[in-house]
Amino acid sequence: MAPSQPMIAQPWTVVGEGAIGLLAAAHLHQAGYPVQLHRRSAGSFAFTLRSMDAVVSLSLPNTVHSPYCFILLPVKAYAVAEAVQQLQPLLAAKAQLVLSHNGMGTVEQVLPLLQPEQGLWFLSTSHGAYKPDRSTVLHSGLGQSVLGALNKAALLQQHNVEAAMQAALGPLQLQTDIWPSLWQKLAVNAVINPLTALHQCKNGELASSNYSAAIKLLIEEFVQVATLSGQNFSVGALHHRVNQVIEQTADNYSSMQQDFAKGRPSELDYITGFLLRQAAQHQLQLPAHQAIYQLLSQKSPR
Repeated sequence: MAPSQPMIAQPWTVVGEGAIGLLAAAHLHQAGYPVQLHRRSAGSFAFTLRSMDAVVSLSLPNTVHSPYCFILLPVKAYAVAEAVQQLQPLLAAKAQLVLSHNGMGTVEQVLPLLQPEQGLWFLSTSHGAYKPDRSTVLHSGLGQSVLGALNKAALLQQHNVEAAMQAALGPLQLQTDIWPSLWQKLAVNAVINPLTALHQCKNGELASSNYSAAIKLLIEEFVQVATLSGQNFSVGALHHRVNQVIEQTADNYSSMQQDFAKGRPSELDYITGFLLRQAAQHQLQLPAHQAIYQLLSQKSPR
């Protein structure tokens, strides 16, 4: 249950103006938290949040208070390290940073950038949101979130961070070890995102028998590298989960499909690329993932 009043005096700073970030910012504001945006443009940012049961118009200030004590970074994986580097001069000595994105590989980039008393968290969410235009956010799918601390400094602020993220993107589950959840989400993303980007289709089209063999191969290879990386998954359970997500999001376009359709950089290097780097550490070949990575790399605006 979200608190009616914030448990902290300091505001939350949401980085960027992406759909999930603005959704979280709106929910924090509605729960009574002071919220500001950190973005390139000066001035306040006005937008409308449309959900299944309400339409809310908000105007949030842009970087009014610093140093930043509590920060949500719902930016693309490839932009995380640069964003944290730019934020460093603005961070409080005991700042708490919450990463939230698809893919893996950013935690290793960010931890060395933080001071000893600065906490790092990861929030993985299944809430769906997108922006049909710059100033409108559609909450397209109700979801839930998991949150995990990634260093000891984070545990000192657990109550404050957990309460705020419950308000922002709940219902929330706090996990002492978030890595299995991140690997499971990676399994789904490593199948659905590259295939829909390659074939420029909605998620639901992957339910066709035309894709069965490719999906099976991608899952089998994923389980091999996950096992060598200390994660325990079965092919059958992951296949069930992937099919479940395909069915539940049948009318959606994946974020990677949208990135390729619009000529934007994608998180390919933090999804398929991450898997290939993990496999290389164990002298393991992933021919199906390697093939789709090469095909998409040729199309990437990178």
